[in-house]
Amino acid sequence: MPTTLFLLSTSFLLGLLGLSLHRTHFMSILICIETMMLALYLMMTMFVSITNTATATIMPILLLAMSACEASSGLALLVATSRTHGTDHMKNLNLLKC
Repeated sequence: MPTTLFLLSTSFLLGLLGLSLHRTHFMSILICIETMMLALYLMMTMFVSITNTATATIMPILLLAMSACEASSGLALLVATSRTHGTDHMKNLNLLKC
């Protein structure tokens, strides 16, 4: 396993670990998800550059577009919850209340 792939896999796993352990603020959850998406993007770009396949060259661009959509919807949810609840603590959010 090359060093770059090991570091990218480690950064993805650290993002997943941060997502599972530090769920107090909504912003920290969004940052962990973005870390995971960035690691996936870099791994996919490295895979495409190593294999030199013409059909897979669009995949990192599509992942980057999906990541941008995910980030914008996450920030919109962050703004909406901070306006309605006054904070981004996950303990204050209850899905059963309207």
